[in-house]
Amino acid sequence: MKSDRDVYLHDIPLDRAWSRFKAALEAASRWEPLPGESVPVAEALGRVTAEPVWARLSSPHYHASAMDGFAVRGQDTAGATETRPVHLEIVELATVEDPDGVPRSAQPVDTGQPLPLWADAVVMVENAQLLGADGAPTACLPASSVEIRASAPPWQHVRPMGEDMVATELVLPANHTLRPVDLGAIAGSRHSAVMVRRKPRVAVLPTGSELVSWDREEQPRPGEIIEYNSIVLAAQVTAWGGQPTRWPIVADDFDAIRAAVAEAAATHDLVLVNAGSSAGTRDYTAAVVADLGELLVHGVAVRPGHPVILGLVGETPVLGVPGYPVSAALTGEIFVEPLLARWLGRPPAEPSCQEAIISRKVLSPMGDDEFLRVAVGQVGERVVATPLGRGAGTITSLVRADGIVRIPRFCEGLEAGEAVTVQLYRSPRSIASTIVATGSHDLALDLLAQYLAERAPGMRLTSANVGSLGGLVALRRGEAHLAGSHLLDPATGEYNRAYVERYLPGREVVLVALVEREQGFIVAAGNPTGLSGWDDLRRRELRYVNRQRGAGTRVLLDYELERRGIMPEDVSGYERQEYTHLAVAAAVASGTADYGLGIRAAATALELGFVPLTSERYELVIPRQHHESELLRPLLELLFDEAFRSAVAAMPGYDASRMGEAVFLAPDSP
Repeated sequence: MKSDRDVYLHDIPLDRAWSRFKAALEAASRWEPLPGESVPVAEALGRVTAEPVWARLSSPHYHASAMDGFAVRGQDTAGATETRPVHLEIVELATVEDPDGVPRSAQPVDTGQPLPLWADAVVMVENAQLLGADGAPTACLPASSVEIRASAPPWQHVRPMGEDMVATELVLPANHTLRPVDLGAIAGSRHSAVMVRRKPRVAVLPTGSELVSWDREEQPRPGEIIEYNSIVLAAQVTAWGGQPTRWPIVADDFDAIRAAVAEAAATHDLVLVNAGSSAGTRDYTAAVVADLGELLVHGVAVRPGHPVILGLVGETPVLGVPGYPVSAALTGEIFVEPLLARWLGRPPAEPSCQEAIISRKVLSPMGDDEFLRVAVGQVGERVVATPLGRGAGTITSLVRADGIVRIPRFCEGLEAGEAVTVQLYRSPRSIASTIVATGSHDLALDLLAQYLAERAPGMRLTSANVGSLGGLVALRRGEAHLAGSHLLDPATGEYNRAYVERYLPGREVVLVALVEREQGFIVAAGNPTGLSGWDDLRRRELRYVNRQRGAGTRVLLDYELERRGIMPEDVSGYERQEYTHLAVAAAVASGTADYGLGIRAAATALELGFVPLTSERYELVIPRQHHESELLRPLLELLFDEAFRSAVAAMPGYDASRMGEAVFLAPDSP
């Protein structure tokens, strides 16, 4: 059935999209939880009960001893004390027809053994003394009698029948997610199997003629894209309780995509068609859904991920998932998880939330709900959320994200320092164990993060690459624990100190040496353009790639340009900016730039050439209160770890001989 609505790439608000989708599912009888299936109890962990579980057997199903000791009648021990013990005859009367006819007796019992019918209490072995036939104490059975030195009230140290559960009692309700302890309760109530919701069957169809399999041995050629969205989507489905089926890559062909969707819809509860959801000439998903069934929505006002498709093929819902990795993953969180939760009879996931302040101004599109990825850390008394890359294709921003900040429609954005609510991907405890670094990028910081994770499990080092000056500003605002900096003072030739005094006036700060490193021109392998020194910046036929304003490398470049009387506009490519040394190297490797200023290690990493120009000092700028905190202690200790120092020194162009040297800067220090 084809829709007569005009919904082709017409963004609608998220709540309206969900309402339209839900109404269609209700009409198709696909909004109710899925039926149940019986599975062995031992295999039911994480599944959701489809019906109540009632006890078939009481637990315990007999009166059981809760201690090692002696079964007695409480009345027979009345008045027993250390100074006036009671003596009871030891018997082996497990069952008798007339309990009242049993003499004053005690029967040895172990924990878990049935209590004799005539007994109603247990005396712990610690409060009893075995006596032989001669009345003398003995250490072991057989014995003639037992001396009781404390009275036992009725039902002392006894687990009465049904103490845990009584036959016919409700053990677990329907729509309950089974935990390890629940499995024990089910088995203990004499069930070998349990009825749980059938796992939703979800087909994941990656589409695109440009896609190549992630496990193909050959290196992808320009224009080929490694397909991994289906892995992410399938893993999400598994984590949310579904059963995914990953389809082979389907080329950009209407008939091929139509056939795959039709087959998947006939055998699955949900179909996810990845890519082809926009309005390009090779985007066929919307047309396929409209041809096979009903196209409900094409375009939702969310960022990232607005070209979402919602439709029905027969009674099977079909989602067109955007091809960009971040959009695909967030589409799963927004649409797939709540739908699977409904089918499984459980509430949608509710991530824990954390109040924080946003570290810098964020502009947001007015008509969209934006899901902003952030890194989160606690700096002093404040929790700080730092925005990460917002590109829909940067899946590493999701890898590094600690949470999401939702910016609602018709909001222009966020001001620096504004309070926000973060939906956390990590636990609050993990956030409190996070060291927040900012400032200049350096490969040694990445290595430091790795060693910290190995040597201090549970601790993390996160870094935002905002340039050396940006790092000092972040410290001034109290948004980071430390900042990496390599700012050259032209007046003195020293690094960092003058800038720290300028940007952190009146603050007690510690400068900690990390590395000395080579700076130079990153060039193509073999240096085909023959670059040799700073004066080559005058060569306008060469394309330069710059670092961002405020970066120490940019400060160094501007210093050398001024020394040589070279105007920035005379450097071809001066306005092109990248945020890391590796990004500069990547620009040269791709052929879009002929050279850029950076460190030797970045050039070596991408097998490029390098023209050495100078050596610089890279330091960690740490406010004194953080330098002396327990949080930073494991990190600072790593600076004296021989394995770490050796690993850093082994990187091309690095000297770690001064690593860990610290200089304290007081507000009035000379």
